[in-house]
Amino acid sequence: MPRPVPQVETKFRRIVTEIPVPASLETLQKLEQYELRAMGGQPPVVWDRAEGFQVYDAWGNCWLDWSSGVLITNAGHGRQEIVDAIVKQAQHGLLTNYCFPSAIRAELAERLVSLTPEPLKKIFILTTGSETVEFAIKVARTHGQKVGGRGKNVLVSFEKAFHGRTLGSQQVGGIPVLKEWIGNLDPGFVQVPFPDGFWTEDTSFDLFERTLSEKGVAPSQVCGVVMETYQGGTAAFAPVEYIKMLRQWCDGHQALLVFDEVQAGFGRTGKLWGYEHYGVLPDLTTWGKGISSSLPISAIVGRPELMDMHAPGSASSTHTGNPVCCAAALANVDLILKEDLAGNAARVGEVLMDGLRRIQGRFKEAGFLAGKGLVAGLACVDPVHGQPDGKLAHDIVYRAMEKGLLMFNPVGPQGCTIKIAPPLTITAEAVEDGCQVLEESFAEVLAERAGQ
Repeated sequence: MPRPVPQVETKFRRIVTEIPVPASLETLQKLEQYELRAMGGQPPVVWDRAEGFQVYDAWGNCWLDWSSGVLITNAGHGRQEIVDAIVKQAQHGLLTNYCFPSAIRAELAERLVSLTPEPLKKIFILTTGSETVEFAIKVARTHGQKVGGRGKNVLVSFEKAFHGRTLGSQQVGGIPVLKEWIGNLDPGFVQVPFPDGFWTEDTSFDLFERTLSEKGVAPSQVCGVVMETYQGGTAAFAPVEYIKMLRQWCDGHQALLVFDEVQAGFGRTGKLWGYEHYGVLPDLTTWGKGISSSLPISAIVGRPELMDMHAPGSASSTHTGNPVCCAAALANVDLILKEDLAGNAARVGEVLMDGLRRIQGRFKEAGFLAGKGLVAGLACVDPVHGQPDGKLAHDIVYRAMEKGLLMFNPVGPQGCTIKIAPPLTITAEAVEDGCQVLEESFAEVLAERAGQ
């Protein structure tokens, strides 16, 4: 129910109503009545419009956005260049064409492939990140059978990983609660610990090999290893040496290395592609979210001999390379490159991490900090036992929302990680403002907890 909150009026934030806004309850109640319950749970902010790195409702409130609408708007919300490209293509008269050829799909394919190093030179343009992961599974298993027979069909991935919500992508994911509905899990999907140094203290590559052995998986059975460049639920990166050894291991056992860049790509981590932090190349890489900063489009890019294993007509998607989405993606890529948004993410990301380290130093409940560029995760933990404290993380995110800082619901182990992912256009001044709000929210929630 709405409750009075202190009014806010700063350069980046404005709160002038109760929260949630009383006038927004009709919309929230309609969604609760007509949409499935699984769609609920995010902070009750009814978006009306968004510009740059700010989100507005229809009642005079403005939030500093640290969500990017779940890591989508890398080039910023509502960029006029992207709007113009969408309108131009819509007015041109081609809104959809299935997988019949179109000039704009060809232009986007060429443009995206031009940004990837050799030998990643074939692309499949799709709609969602989950679709790209599904195709990566198909390619890895097809290649495994080709080089090692039908028994070479095991996909190795990592605990706590999120790769999507379709059947295959959830099985390759590493969050058990999301897979309970499946019932008969495919034994060809196995997970190993992710070497983040906090939830998994052992970061040696020996743990990878030892875990496979303990699970009865021989290297000869592995057709591919799939990993997020950084873990979506924690923002943790693996040690560089670990990934270099993983690349060597995959080469030695004819297994494909797949980097899921759905969250990390297009400048998010301070480099155009997140895997650049590791100094290795994958065999396949999946993209989505920040590819258009707006409309639904995704892609998977890989080595031609892998991408071309299947016969013509055996891979398609209803909205493959939708022309309007392609127009948005082309405009978005131009903005990211022209404005050096990866560079801005690296530079402003240092300001973000400085602010978050300050918070971590002040509050012992801020147990684990990870991230690069403009993605970060700050995990809330019980300072005595080190266990995840999802309730604290949720309360802090909600309090920050009441102050005009918008983040999505906490993620990671037991929902304890406050995920931070602003548009890559954000300024250092705005990041410092957001860090101040987050610090205030920590202090207030912890003080209230102590006083109970």
